Amino acid sequence: MKILFVCLGNICRSPAAEGVFLHLLEQRGLGDQFVVDSAGTGGWHVGAPPDRRMQAAATRRGINLPSRARQISIDDLGSFDLVLTMDDANLSAVRSLALEAGPQATATIQPMLSYSRRFSETEVPDPYYGGEAGFEHVLDLLEEACSNLLDDINSVESAKPPQPPEPGTPSPAR
Repeated sequence: MKILFVCLGNICRSPAAEGVFLHLLEQRGLGDQFVVDSAGTGGWHVGAPPDRRMQAAATRRGINLPSRARQISIDDLGSFDLVLTMDDANLSAVRSLALEAGPQATATIQPMLSYSRRFSETEVPDPYYGGEAGFEHVLDLLEEACSNLLDDINSVESAKPPQPPEPGTPSPAR
């Protein structure tokens, strides 16, 4: 499965979501089953690493933020299975891009916090102009939502009927 996390500038929230999700995949031994990336709706920070304050907050939790900022493209909406947005403005921007892409846009587009069950927020707040506590709160939201997302994906995958073996493949011994 291919998942893209999207925020405004791709230096705080979406790279944090990407890092949190990658961290969970590593913990659960599922890294080879996913392609994970992040992008921004704006292109102001293209090529920049994540904000140093977000990197510091993530590092304190043992989470690496490996990405460099990039801007979402129409092609992303056809190559990713799931696009998760951090706030309503990002959701609107990505949906507009999907309309522009037309049938090429096959990705499911959802708010990130649609996977949150413990928090009442519907948007991941932008911590850029705030203090350290804002970055910690964003990580709290993302850790919970990403964990639930992964649980939901795994429950759907485990509910699928087993696929028949490829022709010419021996049947498993019983």
